[in-house]
Amino acid sequence: MNWRRYSRWSTTLASVATTLALLVVLTFVIGRLMPVDPVIAVVGADADRATYLKVQQELGLDQPLYRQFVIFVGQLFRGDFGTTLLTGRPVMDDIVRVLPATIELATVTIILGAGIGIPLGVFAAVNRGRAADHVVRLIALLGHSTPIFWIGMVGLMVFYAKLGWVGGSGRVDIYYEGMTDEKTGFLLLDSLLAGDMDVFWSAVSHIILPASVLAYSKIAYLSRITRSFMLEQLHQEYVTTARAKGVSARNVVWKHAFKNIRVQLVTVVALSYGGMLEGAVLIETVFGWPGFGQYLTNALVIGDMNVVVACTLIIGCVFITLNLISDLLYKFFDPRIK
Repeated sequence: MNWRRYSRWSTTLASVATTLALLVVLTFVIGRLMPVDPVIAVVGADADRATYLKVQQELGLDQPLYRQFVIFVGQLFRGDFGTTLLTGRPVMDDIVRVLPATIELATVTIILGAGIGIPLGVFAAVNRGRAADHVVRLIALLGHSTPIFWIGMVGLMVFYAKLGWVGGSGRVDIYYEGMTDEKTGFLLLDSLLAGDMDVFWSAVSHIILPASVLAYSKIAYLSRITRSFMLEQLHQEYVTTARAKGVSARNVVWKHAFKNIRVQLVTVVALSYGGMLEGAVLIETVFGWPGFGQYLTNALVIGDMNVVVACTLIIGCVFITLNLISDLLYKFFDPRIK
């Protein structure tokens, strides 16, 4: 038994290592194939030939590709992605600064999205063909078809400019900026740990609208997926048998049918969460949210390849990690999986 367990873990670790290695190679190739000259991005198009060659040598771009790859891997192990054209600081310092903002927004979003979307999907499946089902499907249709940036702008005009119920752009009111020490980078958590309740409630008022707008699209997606999964289970023989034995409708839905779709939903929710790290750029732009997506987009606009390569690698690592966590959670939700 111990040997089998060791073998499974060895296989998993080998799979993760192989995926990471392929990701590193792919990231390196992308960085070299992008139609942007990193030397020009540094020195400018008007630089003379001597300056161009000097910077090219400093960046190691005059070396053969295999040498460049060895240098690239060595820098990765040191956590060195070079400096960014945006701020002139080390890329990793900037990423450490902006990533918590996006993680915080994505976490609140997925809590709202999964907490509302999954029960709605179950509710629609149970009431298939009825008015309630049509309402949920209409909500999902609108969530898929309505541009998210448009919903964000309308939300700002109504709930911020007109009603004043929520905060405006940024993560916190200007008055409170810098008042809380950033121990973790997550403003909601840092303000709570510091006991700065004014800062906390200001942060809540700023995050609730962008998170709700993003959550609406997740509610639309998760409700549709959950409805589809549940309909498949509700037509299975074990459900018919449970009903014939007099099991209550509530238990049939939640203790039997829903129990068998939890593993599938874990993967869907995990990938939805990961997708928000680079996919929330429109909302971050509309709400002036200083996050990872907006940082990556700005780097793409000016051709800052150090940032693009670093962000691409980080996004890939996030998805690998989420998939690994999903695999580990499978056994928790379904003990039959070993």
